[in-house]
Amino acid sequence: MGQETFQTEYRFLQEQGTVVWTRVSSAPMEDGLNPHGRIKTVEDISERKEAEFALQAAERALFDERERAQVTLNSIGDAVLTTDIAGNVTYLNLVAEAMTGWAWKEAIGRPLPDVFNIIDGSTREIASNPVQRAIKEDRTVGLAADCVLVRRDGFESAIEDSAAPIHDRDGKDAGAVIVFHDVSKSRAMALKMAHLAQHDFLTDLPNRLLLTERLKQAIGFAQRHHNQVALLFLDLDHFKHINDSLGHTIGDQLLQSVAERLASCVRVTDTVCRQGGDEFVILLAEIARPHDTTQVAEKLLAAFALPHLIGGQELHITLSIGISVYPDDGTDVDTVMQNADTAMYHAKENGRNMFQFFTAEMNTQAVRRQFIESSLRRALKQGEFLLHYQPQVELASGAITGVEALVRWLDPNLGMVYPYDFVSIAEECGLIVPIGKWVLREACRQTQA
Repeated sequence: MGQETFQTEYRFLQEQGTVVWTRVSSAPMEDGLNPHGRIKTVEDISERKEAEFALQAAERALFDERERAQVTLNSIGDAVLTTDIAGNVTYLNLVAEAMTGWAWKEAIGRPLPDVFNIIDGSTREIASNPVQRAIKEDRTVGLAADCVLVRRDGFESAIEDSAAPIHDRDGKDAGAVIVFHDVSKSRAMALKMAHLAQHDFLTDLPNRLLLTERLKQAIGFAQRHHNQVALLFLDLDHFKHINDSLGHTIGDQLLQSVAERLASCVRVTDTVCRQGGDEFVILLAEIARPHDTTQVAEKLLAAFALPHLIGGQELHITLSIGISVYPDDGTDVDTVMQNADTAMYHAKENGRNMFQFFTAEMNTQAVRRQFIESSLRRALKQGEFLLHYQPQVELASGAITGVEALVRWLDPNLGMVYPYDFVSIAEECGLIVPIGKWVLREACRQTQA
């Protein structure tokens, strides 16, 4: 050791098993230049060592806790960003770094708007700072709807978030934490689902649901401004023949071509809707007089005089159009649509490839048609049909060579109804096939008898 002064610490194990920590100091004892030995002192430092050990344990625990928190924050899917009371950035986790485009070390100390640049997705204006609201109101707050985060390189992503105040040990505001995540995919999916709910999957035209909503709005606007609204109900003539002979693929392509052609014939403020099958509806939201609708109908018929080029072949299809006008032909959505549909059936009955305006007489005929249809269904179940036979005679010999079976309907209320009055309705509502089967079976049964 020489003549150097030194200090060291020792642990002493006492007889009863307790440990005593001591600090031993040693210094040379000199008389002038001649050493005469050393002076040693022993100091009990057990209390101080106990405090040191407690502090070290606390530091290790704090380090472990911070490490766990750091790993956790970097492992979660949400971005986390914290600020001090002045609104300057104090922390970002890895997700926040990726979404903002700012590295933690670069962002530290910067004002929040520099790093967390958010705008309103609709107005494109700067969105309000959630940290200021959280601190001011001393509660957790959320971002406004349709909020967009602009990354450092300009890339935009829709986000949802919440901000909450951070308090110190005395309960005073010390800053805020923002937790946010990217909702671009879910928001896009929600928009897509909303679009699909209101549009036809094949033609992408508005469907009946959206048409009803727009017709309701148009009627409300017309009421306030004393305008008129027209509804054109369109059905493709003989489309079933094309679909059955050329296949559904060609039929679908033809429907898409029809949709494009219809949309090209109307204004952008009007609505072209696919009602279903081969039926379409056009809403003319504002017209000055019913005659304006005539021009649109004539334009549609002229447009469909040209063939559709589908699958390398020319397909010709015409339209039967029924027209109703608000308020003359109805004051509510259902009545206007029903009357346009009724007028379209009359256009079909009168030769197709034409348009018909709704008239009050059509309602009477429509009611009678509905009555006959429902009565025909009952007649099939209750056996109200009967057969009359007309002989087939060979002119040369006068011999009967066969008979024709002619169906008649003996209605309990209407009496004897002849084919002229019900066969066309049976064909339209699909009852002609079961009636024909009954005629064939009954004629064979009676012949056998």
